[in-house]
Amino acid sequence: MNPIEALGLALGAGFSSGLNLYATVATLGLLQRFGVIELPSSLQILSHPIVLGIAVALYAIEFFADKIPYFDTIWDSLHTFIRPPAAAVIAYGATGAVSPEWRWAATLLAGGVALTAHGTKASTRAAVNTVPEPFSNWVLSLGEDLLAVWLTWFATKHPAASVAIVVALLLLCLFLLYHLFRFLRSSLAKL
Repeated sequence: MNPIEALGLALGAGFSSGLNLYATVATLGLLQRFGVIELPSSLQILSHPIVLGIAVALYAIEFFADKIPYFDTIWDSLHTFIRPPAAAVIAYGATGAVSPEWRWAATLLAGGVALTAHGTKASTRAAVNTVPEPFSNWVLSLGEDLLAVWLTWFATKHPAASVAIVVALLLLCLFLLYHLFRFLRSSLAKL
């Protein structure tokens, strides 16, 4: 695996982890388990039945927790301390075959990408919780889950192209965060 491929896998899995860590780990583990991909040796443990079972069980919990307005905000707050470090660990494992400087660069970038994705997700979901109907929350949650699974798979099959997709997603995150903070500022000014 060359450095660009390793970086693509690390960033794709990092962004996905920021959205839904457990879906990312379960996807990587299932893809490895069923022979769809060959993960780097340090990540092959994700296909072990115990790791895979825990990831799927935690994904099921998150699937329902994400659909409950306001509880999802608490869930996301707790996961601020889980998703970015876990994304960095996944990136470190994904880049085992490259030189140490590329490995650490990918690890740091993946942690930052996961934090950006997670922060955007949490901020957007908190803003959506102010809307009284629950359907927008459910649609966002399902979209996040689908994006996390798809981007994880895409990063394993097309790691170089996933770098461009992650950059585009990061630009979208910056756009959303800018507008969410403007909304928050104007809401606070009205109070």
